Amino acid sequence: MSTALALDSPGRAPDDAPRGRTHLAWRRVGRVLLDALVTTVVVLVTWTTLLALLDVSPYVGKGPGEVWEYLVTDADAGEHRTEVLALLGQTLTDASIGFVTGMLAALVLAAAIVLSRSAEGAIMPVAMLFRSVPLIALAPVIVLLVGRGVASVAVMSGIVVLFPALVTIVLGLRSASPQMRDVVTVLGGGPRTVLRLVQLPAALPAVFAAVRISVPGAMTGALIAEWLATGGGIGYGVVSAVGRAQNTKVWALVVVVTLASLVLYTIAQLLEQWVLARFGPAAGRA
Repeated sequence: MSTALALDSPGRAPDDAPRGRTHLAWRRVGRVLLDALVTTVVVLVTWTTLLALLDVSPYVGKGPGEVWEYLVTDADAGEHRTEVLALLGQTLTDASIGFVTGMLAALVLAAAIVLSRSAEGAIMPVAMLFRSVPLIALAPVIVLLVGRGVASVAVMSGIVVLFPALVTIVLGLRSASPQMRDVVTVLGGGPRTVLRLVQLPAALPAVFAAVRISVPGAMTGALIAEWLATGGGIGYGVVSAVGRAQNTKVWALVVVVTLASLVLYTIAQLLEQWVLARFGPAAGRA
């Protein structure tokens, strides 16, 4: 009987592996959703507490209740939601443009840095320069060069995304096992083959970390571009509402764009956990 059990055990192991990966994936999803819920509760409590502790004038400081009324229960709430969602749609479009531009540039430049030491000496100082100079100072030059349209959004938002994503991805690519690189090299693979077969898979956690960092960065870049260049979206809507003393609208816009950033960040985390649970180095571990 012990022999039969011993023979049966290896047969059950492959069946247990997919169940283990599925269990791990769902556990990670639950952890991400719980973190998002806790973050939302903490923000709401902190928001309400600070307004009370700082004794902010009700005319200036609006709490969750006032924002809820503005967007949901007021007689004009439907018009308010339509306006806010239209502005949010424009901002999400702008953020998507900046996110894609910055991440693609980061991936290409990171690959170039890993493949060539001389490329690192040329790329990193320029990337650091763009990161260190305030975007508000670069904005007039960018507008003069590319105009006030989609190109300016791509450049401004992409600059915010580029540097942290580039550094994170480069570190991930360089974290690949030297032994695995040597195996591919011995079998005749060149640096590009090593990059494709070894370094890119090893860098998956770093790439997703860069994505999580870049999501709020892209939103910030989009808001700055809208404020300084395009005159649309929530970035311009907040400035316009402040100028007209529409304080409840200002708070509603800030809340909506913050919630959108939290949702996008949570989606990025869920995608990361799903991919890493199946293809990452910890796949199959319960």
